Amino acid sequence: YYDKSGALRDMVQNHILQLLCLVALESPNSMDADAIRTEKLKVLSALRRVGPNDIASKTVRGQYKAGLVNGQKAAGYADEVGKATRTETFVAIKAEVDNWRWAGVPFYLRTGKRMKSRRSEIVVQFKDTPVSLFGAGGDAPDRLVLRLQPDEAVKLYLNVKEPGPGGLRVKQVPLNLSYADLTVRYPDAYERLLMDVVRGNLSLFMRRDEVEAAWAWADALLKAWEDEGSAPIAYDAG
Repeated sequence: YYDKSGALRDMVQNHILQLLCLVALESPNSMDADAIRTEKLKVLSALRRVGPNDIASKTVRGQYKAGLVNGQKAAGYADEVGKATRTETFVAIKAEVDNWRWAGVPFYLRTGKRMKSRRSEIVVQFKDTPVSLFGAGGDAPDRLVLRLQPDEAVKLYLNVKEPGPGGLRVKQVPLNLSYADLTVRYPDAYERLLMDVVRGNLSLFMRRDEVEAAWAWADALLKAWEDEGSAPIAYDAG
């Protein structure tokens, strides 16, 4: 299956674009499923197409070769499928949403197999201060990290002054909300999905026009890659 799809079809077109929509959507008029999905559709409709002239500057395709995973030797992707293949196992994209709120703000989409660690998260990086008051590295931008899996958590990284003598020293520390520390049990993804089906809650399911809009954007990128013709860049497993 995977060799006929690759990272863009398998992960970006559906899962990652949905996360982009949830970050970028405007507040819906209600929590009604169609109200939410209409706002997501607006984001997808404003997502700028990645054309042939943008391939080198806005996308990276990779495929893992032999390497080490947790100290153990791991085969390369081509060795695992038994043939040379141009299927991407890693993709990075600089996406842009052309609307009034997000114009000029980059959305960096990344997904890959055989990486150093396995996690799914959204990182919102706030703008740099115009002038650094605390010297080089003293005004690192604040970041809001939404960890989806594993170890579901919300972390807000802030700059704080280290106490004690020796002048003004600033470092980043997280304010941490860990779901593992809560007394409630956090349901796994498919458990929640099935419960939404039973309850008839369609909020997190893609509507037909959403699916078509997501594929229109993905198809344009796939065609640009095909026309450009280069092979994915090799990276070490792990």
